[in-house]
Amino acid sequence: MPVSPDLKASHSRLKDANLPLPVWEFVAMMATVIGMTALAIDVMLPGLDEMAAHYGREDPNDQQLILFVFLAGFGAPQLIYGPIADRFGRKFLIRFCLVGYVLTAFACMNTQSWGLLLFARFVQGFFAAGMRVTAPSIVRDMTAGRGMARVMSLIMMFFMAIPILAPILGQGVIMISSWEWTFGILGVGGALTLIWVQIRLPETLKDADRSSIEPKAVMSSYLKVLKSRETIGYMLAGGFTFGGLFAFIATSEQIFTDTFDFGDKFVFCFAGISSALIAGNFINSRLVERLGMRRISHTALLVFIGLAMSSVILMSVFGEKIWIFYPLFALNFACFGLLGANFSALAMEAQGERAGTASAAYGFVSTMFSAMLGYGVASLYDGTITRFMAGFMALGIGALICVLITEKGRLFKETD
Repeated sequence: MPVSPDLKASHSRLKDANLPLPVWEFVAMMATVIGMTALAIDVMLPGLDEMAAHYGREDPNDQQLILFVFLAGFGAPQLIYGPIADRFGRKFLIRFCLVGYVLTAFACMNTQSWGLLLFARFVQGFFAAGMRVTAPSIVRDMTAGRGMARVMSLIMMFFMAIPILAPILGQGVIMISSWEWTFGILGVGGALTLIWVQIRLPETLKDADRSSIEPKAVMSSYLKVLKSRETIGYMLAGGFTFGGLFAFIATSEQIFTDTFDFGDKFVFCFAGISSALIAGNFINSRLVERLGMRRISHTALLVFIGLAMSSVILMSVFGEKIWIFYPLFALNFACFGLLGANFSALAMEAQGERAGTASAAYGFVSTMFSAMLGYGVASLYDGTITRFMAGFMALGIGALICVLITEKGRLFKETD
């Protein structure tokens, strides 16, 4: 039975009875569903330069488009999927999108031109968007408040194993086959996830909570979501912070290969950064019910800005050294683990009866905003790191401004 959304219930500890599956399986399944998006981004990182070369792309930054067109297709459809999830149910949407995800993955393997590859990736992002909407909606169906933040942290902790393993998997696939099979892995993974969902996941949306899909009702739901100061404020703050995440993912292969000459160690360098993010999510899952979402996320945001500023200053003074960049940047990524789940839970807290619509709005704003900002910061990369990290610092400051406006200038409140 879902927990009550009142304050007392939202602060209570998560119990197995609140979930449609055992906690471990529920967390693993939701992490996998969301993780299909991360897999579609990270598994091909070791092969981006080969893909660009195969299609005769001369500008080395063109390879970033393979990631950013996916994100472009991933953003806007969430606004469509939210009302669909609230009307027809979560499981229906997950199954539909997984089928499309699998088909487009195999299509990417067989494209004959650069333009067709980018188009197929855009369409794949379209289907991945539905999975991004439904997973947080299911979590919100079953939890609230700090309980939701804890569950989302656990999901993100398992989810972030994908960026660690995916580049290694992609590198292994390229070694024994070709870069085309980095897309084939997506098709196989999506098919297995579809079978798991079909067999084990019940519908979590009650019939009484199903909303109308008429345009007037949909617009009314979105207006109610966007009238929430906390929802829109933390959407934008999430967009700023995760712009940095997208920027690094898009340029990571270039940074470690071109700037630091660590190309042969890229997958291990990337795994170390991702491990810091997992650690941040684990710490958040252990502390959030005791300390609260605001205390943790606001503190982490200030630390994030301070670390980025320290990187800029130290590399300006001592030069762009791996021993300066790597530890500070790993700590920056650990901060993402203390920000993402909490910002999402704070934005969704007041939207229990509109979880699908709210998840869609949050996903659209944060993803599209993040993608645009991430592309802007990634484009600052010119073979050096200092300007790139200055962009990171600017993103953190933008997020802080959003939080300050949302909280009316007061940080660390205990109202969550």
